[in-house]
Amino acid sequence: MRSTEEKIKRKVISVVIIVAILSTMAGCGKSQSRKEPITLTIWHVYGGQTDSPLNDLIDEFNGTEGKKEGIKIQVGMVSNTNTIHEEVLKAANKDPGAAKLPDLFISYPKTVLAMNDSGILADYHDYFSENELKDFIPEFLGEGEIDGRLLVFPVAKSTEILFVNKTIFDRFSADTGASMEQLTTWEDLFDLSDTYYEWSDAQTPDVEGDGKSMFVHDYHFNYFQVGVESLGTDFFNGDKIVYDTSEFGQVWEPYARAAIEGGIWLNEGYATEPLRTGESIVSVASSASVLYYEDIVTYSDNRSEPIEIIARPVPVFKNGGKLVMQRGAGICLTKSDPEREEAAAKFVKWLTEPEKNVQFVTSVGYMPVTEKAFELLPEAINNLTNEKYKSLYQAFIDTQNEYTFYCAPQMDSYLDSEMKFEKNIRMKLTSARKRYMNNEADIETLVWDTFQEFSDLME
Repeated sequence: MRSTEEKIKRKVISVVIIVAILSTMAGCGKSQSRKEPITLTIWHVYGGQTDSPLNDLIDEFNGTEGKKEGIKIQVGMVSNTNTIHEEVLKAANKDPGAAKLPDLFISYPKTVLAMNDSGILADYHDYFSENELKDFIPEFLGEGEIDGRLLVFPVAKSTEILFVNKTIFDRFSADTGASMEQLTTWEDLFDLSDTYYEWSDAQTPDVEGDGKSMFVHDYHFNYFQVGVESLGTDFFNGDKIVYDTSEFGQVWEPYARAAIEGGIWLNEGYATEPLRTGESIVSVASSASVLYYEDIVTYSDNRSEPIEIIARPVPVFKNGGKLVMQRGAGICLTKSDPEREEAAAKFVKWLTEPEKNVQFVTSVGYMPVTEKAFELLPEAINNLTNEKYKSLYQAFIDTQNEYTFYCAPQMDSYLDSEMKFEKNIRMKLTSARKRYMNNEADIETLVWDTFQEFSDLME
């Protein structure tokens, strides 16, 4: 009997052990399947002249954190934001022949606003805790908030910066007493542009009326928008620009006066171009344009000379706040399944860790996106050898310490308003400049007649 009971016990124990082993094996099998790498695709813009530093960081992630977490990032496209904008919309609209949306892509909010389906993108609020988000510059997060959802996440930001051809400015200063401090306020900068026009005209006394514009702005629209807002008044009422305020007039008057008198470059194109040819020596442009400011100026007569380009924070109005336009795209996360989305969010978190973020942005001419990363910039500056970049990153630090980053409104008509504004203000101020050169009217009349013509055209 006893032996029979023992046999039964042994059989029961054996069954229990076998079940336990099988369960363990099954569990191991599931764990191993989860550990198989999840391959995610990304479309980004950090290539070309920058030699794709993001690709280098992606390789680093794949070999370290990604390897540990079972995540692999695969680059599907390196292009510009316009191309990615078009390709994303084609994919989102499921156009014939369109590529599949990547898991991650670099984008501006305008791309998100142009999507027909609001459910295409994941909300980063689902993957970042409130405590994690507290580390980021609030205005950078704010730009990516659309209808209460965080859809465009900041990984590298740019802002508007004042770039100066110091080599020529020093000559101008030696002859006229002009000071770099006069580039601190808009009022002084525009007054100085008139002095510069006369000085540059005097360099060729045998040629009359060949003075040069001192200043060029990449986006006239940004100057007016941020300028009006910095004076405490709304630039927009709904989706309409408001022209009939004293603040708009205050922003208009010195700008129009300088443009009509020849101090502001009004031709189309980016601000880098007239600085590259010596037609202007001061610009306001995206900080990312530092990649395209060359250390040699080539003049129209094929003469060339080495120059030094330095960066400073943008000017402000004397009675206004220190407000500056933020620029630079963010990264969007396509909805798929929780596991893929979480894996993509882990990469974004890794890329925005302070040390990694500084490593990334200092290779592409951008700003970091967290307070802690900004604190690391002074040390990063010490490791830079290029004086132009040293000056740029010091300007970043000064801007972040002293200025508030402006968040442009999220509205469908924003881009159309911008394009219409840029076209019409160039056209009207160029026309007024010709009338001024032909002595058809005095400067005061031209400034305010042109304002009326411009505002009427924009209505």
